[in-house]
Amino acid sequence: MSQGGVFGPFVIFGLSGLLWVLVWVSSTSSTPSRHRQISKYELDYITNMRQSPAVPGLEKKPNMTNGIPPFGRLLSKLPTWALISANAMHSWGYFVILSWMPIYFSTIHHVDLRQAAWFSAVPWTMMAVLGYFASVWSDMLISSGTPVTTTRKIMQSIGFIGPGVALLGLTAAKTPFIASFWLTVAVGLKSFSHSGFLVNLQEIAPQYAGTLHGMSNTAGTLAAIIGTIGAGFFVELVGSFRGFPLFTSLLYFASALFWNTFATRERVNFDEVDQ
Repeated sequence: MSQGGVFGPFVIFGLSGLLWVLVWVSSTSSTPSRHRQISKYELDYITNMRQSPAVPGLEKKPNMTNGIPPFGRLLSKLPTWALISANAMHSWGYFVILSWMPIYFSTIHHVDLRQAAWFSAVPWTMMAVLGYFASVWSDMLISSGTPVTTTRKIMQSIGFIGPGVALLGLTAAKTPFIASFWLTVAVGLKSFSHSGFLVNLQEIAPQYAGTLHGMSNTAGTLAAIIGTIGAGFFVELVGSFRGFPLFTSLLYFASALFWNTFATRERVNFDEVDQ
Protein backbone atom coordinates (compact mmCIF):
# COMPACT_ATOMS: atom_id res chain seq x y z
CA MET A 1 0.00 0.00 0.00
CA SER A 2 2.91 2.36 0.71
CA GLN A 3 4.19 1.83 -2.84
CA GLY A 4 1.05 1.21 -4.88
CA GLY A 5 -1.64 3.03 -2.97
CA VAL A 6 -4.71 1.76 -1.19
CA PHE A 7 -6.03 -0.04 -4.27
CA GLY A 8 -2.74 -1.81 -5.07
CA PRO A 9 -3.48 -4.97 -3.03
CA PHE A 10 -6.98 -5.23 -4.53
CA VAL A 11 -5.54 -5.20 -8.05
CA ILE A 12 -2.98 -7.86 -7.13
CA PHE A 13 -5.53 -10.16 -5.53
CA GLY A 14 -8.01 -9.62 -8.35
CA LEU A 15 -5.49 -10.57 -11.01
CA SER A 16 -4.31 -13.53 -8.91
CA GLY A 17 -7.90 -14.75 -8.72
CA LEU A 18 -8.27 -14.63 -12.49
CA LEU A 19 -5.06 -16.61 -12.93
CA TRP A 20 -6.23 -19.17 -10.37
CA VAL A 21 -9.49 -19.66 -12.26
CA LEU A 22 -7.48 -20.66 -15.33
CA VAL A 23 -5.56 -23.22 -13.26
CA TRP A 24 -8.77 -24.51 -11.67
CA VAL A 25 -10.65 -24.94 -14.94
CA SER A 26 -7.75 -26.78 -16.57
CA SER A 27 -7.16 -29.07 -13.57
CA THR A 28 -10.63 -30.31 -12.64
CA SER A 29 -12.74 -33.19 -13.89
CA SER A 30 -15.99 -34.93 -13.00
CA THR A 31 -14.28 -38.21 -12.11
CA PRO A 32 -10.68 -39.28 -11.46
CA SER A 33 -10.66 -41.45 -14.59
CA ARG A 34 -11.40 -38.40 -16.76
CA HIS A 35 -8.60 -36.31 -15.33
CA ARG A 36 -5.99 -35.52 -17.95
CA GLN A 37 -3.07 -35.37 -15.54
CA ILE A 38 -3.75 -38.27 -13.18
CA SER A 39 -1.18 -41.06 -13.00
CA LYS A 40 -2.08 -44.73 -13.20
CA TYR A 41 -0.78 -45.23 -9.65
CA GLU A 42 -3.04 -42.52 -8.25
CA LEU A 43 -6.07 -43.73 -10.19
CA ASP A 44 -5.53 -47.32 -8.98
CA TYR A 45 -5.10 -46.04 -5.41
CA ILE A 46 -8.39 -44.12 -5.49
CA THR A 47 -10.23 -47.05 -7.08
CA ASN A 48 -8.93 -49.53 -4.49
CA MET A 49 -9.77 -47.18 -1.62
CA ARG A 50 -13.35 -46.98 -2.84
CA GLN A 51 -13.60 -50.75 -2.93
CA SER A 52 -12.01 -51.32 0.50
CA PRO A 53 -11.87 -48.03 2.43
CA ALA A 54 -9.41 -47.62 5.28
CA VAL A 55 -12.09 -46.05 7.46
CA PRO A 56 -14.86 -48.50 8.44
CA GLY A 57 -18.30 -47.37 7.37
CA LEU A 58 -17.28 -45.36 4.33
CA GLU A 59 -18.29 -48.20 2.04
CA LYS A 60 -21.92 -47.42 2.83
CA LYS A 61 -23.42 -45.24 0.14
CA PRO A 62 -25.49 -42.42 1.59
CA ASN A 63 -29.08 -41.93 0.53
CA MET A 64 -29.11 -38.94 -1.78
CA THR A 65 -31.99 -36.56 -1.26
CA ASN A 66 -33.80 -34.07 -3.45
CA GLY A 67 -35.72 -30.98 -2.49
CA ILE A 68 -35.41 -28.89 0.66
CA PRO A 69 -33.02 -30.33 3.27
CA PRO A 70 -34.54 -31.15 6.68
CA PHE A 71 -33.13 -28.09 8.47
CA GLY A 72 -35.16 -28.77 11.60
CA ARG A 73 -33.80 -32.29 12.00
CA LEU A 74 -30.28 -31.12 11.19
CA LEU A 75 -30.47 -28.50 13.93
CA SER A 76 -31.96 -30.98 16.40
CA LYS A 77 -28.69 -32.93 16.66
CA LEU A 78 -25.83 -31.89 18.92
CA PRO A 79 -23.12 -33.01 16.44
CA THR A 80 -24.51 -30.36 14.08
CA TRP A 81 -24.14 -27.70 16.75
CA ALA A 82 -20.61 -28.93 17.45
CA LEU A 83 -19.82 -28.22 13.78
CA ILE A 84 -21.57 -24.85 13.86
CA SER A 85 -19.77 -23.71 17.01
CA ALA A 86 -16.41 -24.93 15.70
CA ASN A 87 -16.80 -23.11 12.38
CA ALA A 88 -17.97 -19.96 14.17
CA MET A 89 -14.97 -19.97 16.49
CA HIS A 90 -12.55 -20.81 13.71
CA SER A 91 -13.79 -17.87 11.62
CA TRP A 92 -13.89 -15.54 14.63
CA GLY A 93 -10.24 -16.16 15.43
CA TYR A 94 -9.17 -16.21 11.78
CA PHE A 95 -10.66 -12.88 10.79
CA VAL A 96 -9.98 -11.07 14.06
CA ILE A 97 -6.30 -11.94 13.73
CA LEU A 98 -6.28 -11.13 10.01
CA SER A 99 -7.99 -7.76 10.49
CA TRP A 100 -6.63 -6.43 13.76
CA MET A 101 -3.12 -7.76 14.32
CA PRO A 102 -1.31 -5.04 12.29
CA ILE A 103 -3.14 -2.42 14.37
CA TYR A 104 -2.41 -4.41 17.53
CA PHE A 105 1.33 -4.33 16.84
CA SER A 106 1.14 -0.68 15.93
CA THR A 107 -0.83 0.26 19.06
CA ILE A 108 0.70 -1.99 21.71
CA HIS A 109 4.29 -2.33 20.47
CA HIS A 110 4.54 0.98 18.57
CA VAL A 111 5.84 -0.41 15.28
CA ASP A 112 4.94 1.30 12.01
CA LEU A 113 2.25 -0.29 9.86
CA ARG A 114 4.69 -1.64 7.25
CA GLN A 115 6.69 -3.44 9.92
CA ALA A 116 3.48 -4.56 11.63
CA ALA A 117 2.33 -6.05 8.34
CA TRP A 118 5.42 -8.29 8.30
CA PHE A 119 4.81 -9.36 11.88
CA SER A 120 1.25 -10.29 10.91
CA ALA A 121 2.17 -12.04 7.63
CA VAL A 122 4.74 -14.53 8.91
CA PRO A 123 2.21 -16.62 10.89
CA TRP A 124 0.22 -17.48 7.77
CA THR A 125 3.26 -19.19 6.30
CA MET A 126 3.42 -21.32 9.43
CA MET A 127 -0.27 -22.09 9.02
CA ALA A 128 0.36 -23.50 5.54
CA VAL A 129 3.23 -25.68 6.79
CA LEU A 130 1.48 -27.00 9.91
CA GLY A 131 -1.75 -27.54 7.99
CA TYR A 132 0.03 -30.06 5.78
CA PHE A 133 1.64 -31.72 8.83
CA ALA A 134 -1.72 -31.95 10.61
CA SER A 135 -3.38 -33.64 7.64
CA VAL A 136 -0.63 -36.24 7.30
CA TRP A 137 -0.56 -36.92 11.03
CA SER A 138 -4.35 -37.24 11.11
CA ASP A 139 -4.31 -39.89 8.38
CA MET A 140 -1.46 -41.71 10.12
CA LEU A 141 -3.39 -41.85 13.39
CA ILE A 142 -6.45 -43.32 11.65
CA SER A 143 -4.34 -45.82 9.68
CA SER A 144 -2.63 -46.97 12.90
CA GLY A 145 -5.97 -47.78 14.52
CA THR A 146 -6.85 -44.62 16.43
CA PRO A 147 -10.64 -44.16 16.37
CA VAL A 148 -11.71 -41.50 13.90
CA THR A 149 -13.73 -39.65 16.54
CA THR A 150 -10.67 -39.52 18.79
CA THR A 151 -8.54 -38.28 15.90
CA ARG A 152 -10.98 -35.50 15.09
CA LYS A 153 -11.05 -34.44 18.73
CA ILE A 154 -7.24 -34.44 18.96
CA MET A 155 -6.94 -32.29 15.85
CA GLN A 156 -9.66 -29.89 16.96
CA SER A 157 -8.25 -29.62 20.49
CA ILE A 158 -4.86 -28.63 19.13
CA GLY A 159 -6.58 -26.25 16.70
CA PHE A 160 -8.47 -24.45 19.49
CA ILE A 161 -6.61 -24.93 22.79
CA GLY A 162 -3.28 -24.19 21.11
CA PRO A 163 -4.33 -20.75 19.81
CA GLY A 164 -6.09 -20.05 23.10
CA VAL A 165 -2.87 -20.57 25.05
CA ALA A 166 -0.83 -18.69 22.43
CA LEU A 167 -3.11 -15.65 22.66
CA LEU A 168 -2.49 -15.58 26.40
CA GLY A 169 1.22 -15.48 25.62
CA LEU A 170 0.60 -12.74 23.06
CA THR A 171 -1.06 -10.47 25.59
CA ALA A 172 1.82 -10.98 28.05
CA ALA A 173 4.57 -10.36 25.46
CA LYS A 174 6.78 -7.36 26.15
CA THR A 175 8.45 -7.05 22.75
CA PRO A 176 7.08 -7.22 19.20
CA PHE A 177 9.33 -10.19 18.41
CA ILE A 178 7.96 -12.26 21.30
CA ALA A 179 4.44 -11.18 20.38
CA SER A 180 5.09 -12.26 16.79
CA PHE A 181 6.28 -15.65 18.05
CA TRP A 182 3.05 -16.23 19.97
CA LEU A 183 0.98 -15.00 17.04
CA THR A 184 2.81 -17.45 14.76
CA VAL A 185 2.05 -20.27 17.21
CA ALA A 186 -1.62 -19.27 17.38
CA VAL A 187 -2.17 -19.07 13.62
CA GLY A 188 -0.07 -22.15 12.90
CA LEU A 189 -1.95 -24.36 15.35
CA LYS A 190 -5.29 -23.10 14.03
CA SER A 191 -4.62 -25.15 10.90
CA PHE A 192 -5.17 -28.38 12.88
CA SER A 193 -8.88 -27.52 12.79
CA HIS A 194 -8.87 -28.35 9.09
CA SER A 195 -8.37 -32.00 10.06
CA GLY A 196 -11.07 -31.68 12.71
CA PHE A 197 -14.40 -30.07 12.01
CA LEU A 198 -13.86 -29.34 8.31
CA VAL A 199 -13.73 -33.03 7.36
CA ASN A 200 -16.24 -34.16 9.99
CA LEU A 201 -19.07 -32.79 7.83
CA GLN A 202 -18.77 -35.66 5.37
CA GLU A 203 -18.51 -38.26 8.11
CA ILE A 204 -21.67 -37.59 10.10
CA ALA A 205 -23.93 -36.93 7.10
CA PRO A 206 -22.40 -37.26 3.62
CA GLN A 207 -25.82 -36.80 2.00
CA TYR A 208 -26.14 -33.40 3.72
CA ALA A 209 -22.48 -32.39 3.75
CA GLY A 210 -23.08 -29.40 1.49
CA THR A 211 -26.01 -28.23 3.57
CA LEU A 212 -24.12 -28.64 6.84
CA HIS A 213 -21.18 -26.76 5.40
CA GLY A 214 -23.44 -23.94 4.29
CA MET A 215 -25.13 -23.75 7.70
CA SER A 216 -21.91 -23.86 9.68
CA ASN A 217 -20.15 -21.47 7.32
CA THR A 218 -23.02 -19.01 7.67
CA ALA A 219 -22.45 -19.10 11.42
CA GLY A 220 -18.74 -18.64 10.77
CA THR A 221 -19.35 -15.61 8.56
CA LEU A 222 -21.63 -14.02 11.14
CA ALA A 223 -19.04 -14.68 13.84
CA ALA A 224 -16.35 -13.09 11.68
CA ILE A 225 -18.49 -9.98 11.18
CA ILE A 226 -19.29 -9.70 14.88
CA GLY A 227 -15.67 -10.34 15.87
CA THR A 228 -14.05 -7.82 13.55
CA ILE A 229 -16.60 -5.10 14.30
CA GLY A 230 -16.86 -5.98 17.98
CA ALA A 231 -13.10 -5.72 18.47
CA GLY A 232 -13.24 -2.00 17.78
CA PHE A 233 -16.15 -1.42 20.13
CA PHE A 234 -14.47 -3.61 22.76
CA VAL A 235 -11.27 -1.56 22.65
CA GLU A 236 -13.20 1.69 22.95
CA LEU A 237 -15.28 0.38 25.84
CA VAL A 238 -12.47 -1.24 27.83
CA GLY A 239 -9.77 1.22 26.82
CA SER A 240 -7.17 -1.47 26.12
CA PHE A 241 -6.32 -3.67 23.16
CA ARG A 242 -5.00 -6.51 25.33
CA GLY A 243 -8.42 -7.50 26.61
CA PHE A 244 -9.81 -8.69 23.30
CA PRO A 245 -7.19 -11.44 22.73
CA LEU A 246 -7.95 -12.63 26.28
CA PHE A 247 -11.65 -12.74 25.48
CA THR A 248 -10.95 -14.63 22.23
CA SER A 249 -8.77 -17.07 24.17
CA LEU A 250 -11.66 -17.88 26.52
CA LEU A 251 -13.94 -18.46 23.52
CA TYR A 252 -11.39 -20.90 22.10
CA PHE A 253 -11.35 -22.91 25.33
CA ALA A 254 -15.16 -22.98 25.55
CA SER A 255 -15.52 -24.06 21.93
CA ALA A 256 -12.96 -26.84 22.38
CA LEU A 257 -14.92 -28.14 25.37
CA PHE A 258 -18.18 -28.09 23.43
CA TRP A 259 -16.60 -29.89 20.48
CA ASN A 260 -15.01 -32.62 22.57
CA THR A 261 -18.30 -33.20 24.38
CA PHE A 262 -20.65 -33.52 21.40
CA ALA A 263 -18.61 -34.20 18.24
CA THR A 264 -18.60 -37.65 16.65
CA ARG A 265 -17.57 -39.29 13.42
CA GLU A 266 -20.42 -41.79 13.58
CA ARG A 267 -23.08 -41.47 10.92
CA VAL A 268 -25.94 -39.38 12.32
CA ASN A 269 -29.45 -40.27 11.20
CA PHE A 270 -31.02 -37.01 10.06
CA ASP A 271 -33.82 -38.69 8.08
CA GLU A 272 -35.88 -39.87 11.04
CA VAL A 273 -37.46 -37.83 13.80
CA ASP A 274 -36.36 -38.76 17.32
CA GLN A 275 -39.13 -40.46 19.28
